[in-house]
Amino acid sequence: MGSDVLTPPAEKIRSTGSGAGLGRPVSVIVMNDSHNTFEGVATILSQFVPGVDYAKGMKFANTIHNSGQATVWRGDHERAELIWDQLKGAGLTMAPLTDG
Repeated sequence: MGSDVLTPPAEKIRSTGSGAGLGRPVSVIVMNDSHNTFEGVATILSQFVPGVDYAKGMKFANTIHNSGQATVWRGDHERAELIWDQLKGAGLTMAPLTDG
């Protein structure tokens, strides 16, 4: 008879909120395109991005138009994927998710 003691593997504890979860924060970036209007971008962002209302969405739309892109949300990977999918599904042109 041996005295082997089995220890369960350690689990990564995940908390909620911006920047929590799997590693470094992930950025959700919307790209400029020729088929979305400023109003349409602002409306979509206000529907799916936490903390973004229509007025802030219009500011993002201006940044996207003038700079070619804007980071509209940054936080944990799982939530970033959900927001990215929602924005893409609503017709926005999305950059790949970016760590950091």
